[in-house]
Amino acid sequence: MVMELTRPPSWAVLSKVWRGVQTELELPAPAIAVSGIDGLQLWFSLAEPIAVAQAHAFLERLRLRFLPDIEPGRMRLMPAPDASVPLVPARQEHSGNWSAFVAPDLAPVFADTPWLDIPPSEEGQAALLSSLEVMKQTVFEAALEKLGPRAHQSHSTAAVAASVDEPLAHERPAAAAAGADPKRFLLQIMNDDTVALALRIEAAKALLQHSDGHRPQQSH
Repeated sequence: MVMELTRPPSWAVLSKVWRGVQTELELPAPAIAVSGIDGLQLWFSLAEPIAVAQAHAFLERLRLRFLPDIEPGRMRLMPAPDASVPLVPARQEHSGNWSAFVAPDLAPVFADTPWLDIPPSEEGQAALLSSLEVMKQTVFEAALEKLGPRAHQSHSTAAVAASVDEPLAHERPAAAAAGADPKRFLLQIMNDDTVALALRIEAAKALLQHSDGHRPQQSH
């Protein structure tokens, strides 16, 4: 799971999450990376796989817990229904710069230039990552519990992710039989301030595609 802060990529801000997950949630220290473009990142390593919706919901609750005053537009939470996690380290084709994992004491150095001009050494990257602890499932679940009432948002978040990843309800017999109205459901999600912004955007996209699919074609 990756949390990225951009425009500007301030370590003074992102470090609140890095420290907070360790002191308040008793999680292992996440890895720190520069995106190679415009962001600083925190990487959370899990011992067992979880659903994309659950991962995104967890990161969203971390954002609300530790960075409530930061504009959501400055944050990228990955994976998400519309965003996978980019490789690190990796060369950025448009600039030639590199993404890389960095040590905590060096993170502030990259606040203005979150990239490396040359490829990082494989030995250095391996040394950084080998010193990190992987988050066990029991530890992850305990952190969810400590996040408090916002944990109840996971159900609605998972439902949204399913709605944008799967066909609309009219293509799902079980949902149709239950009398589900996909358009009304997506409208509710799009207008729900408690749902993660990225998922509300996905709901809006699904609504737009649904509308476009029912527009009469014009003859030429």
